[in-house]
Amino acid sequence: MKNNFKKRIYQYLVLRGAPFLTATVGNLLVYLRPEKAQQLRENGLTLVLNNNLTHVERLMRNAILNKIEKKSDYNTLESLHKSYWVNQGDDFCSDTEARFESEFLPNWAFVFDILKEELKNETNIFKSLVEIGTGNGSVLNYLSTEFPKIEKFVGIDLSPDQTKINNEKYNGNSRLEFVAADGLDWIRENGSSHTIFVTSGGVLEYFTQPRLQEFFKEVNSLGKIIFIAIEPKGVTHNFEKNPNSELYGHERSFSHNYPKLFKEAGFNVWHNSQKPWPEISQNITFIGATN
Repeated sequence: MKNNFKKRIYQYLVLRGAPFLTATVGNLLVYLRPEKAQQLRENGLTLVLNNNLTHVERLMRNAILNKIEKKSDYNTLESLHKSYWVNQGDDFCSDTEARFESEFLPNWAFVFDILKEELKNETNIFKSLVEIGTGNGSVLNYLSTEFPKIEKFVGIDLSPDQTKINNEKYNGNSRLEFVAADGLDWIRENGSSHTIFVTSGGVLEYFTQPRLQEFFKEVNSLGKIIFIAIEPKGVTHNFEKNPNSELYGHERSFSHNYPKLFKEAGFNVWHNSQKPWPEISQNITFIGATN
């Protein structure tokens, strides 16, 4: 009975439109329960899946994120995103495993057909493909079958647990390697020329604009590179009015102006298209770029 009552209170506050009261209660809870607030920060606050937070924790989550957004404290926000993917990335992957069949193959895979045509015009031979934010590894495994001439496929992910799962799941494919690391750190230590970089379905959206600019600059410095980015964009983000990055959505991730950022880093954008993603009120941007 008590749980049902708490659920009804939460639904009234959050789902029926009482933003001021919701914010007030959330801020009060953060003040009264600092240890719980710190625990939430350390675990990451990016996504709420399958009721993995209580109603009280959700109120606290919203209060913490609202305060960060109000202060434009983007470095702290990026740190919270990183904590989420380190600590809860494997939970996200298990909850969204069906997306490869339902979303990627029918709606996103076309950009790799375009990449095949682009490679036909390339005089350079690309020996490796690196996916930043590989998640459950389904996309990387698929690409290893689509591009048989590429020798090595590396999946980088922040989650040590998911990386272990991937290495066990795909141990029969000798061309695949999964590494638990920060993408930028890995590139600085292991990046090489004649590499195709891939992000699929939302990875770069968790970088601040300055860090993404640093990331693209580092990638460009490696030598000959092709980059395929499949990234969300806020539906209200108008690049003519605001050419810079801005926060959007429930996650408070970053909607980036990818064509602009790639070009500023020295890349030539040879493909740029968008598709709506009605499920979560976003657009998906498809970028193909080379230097």
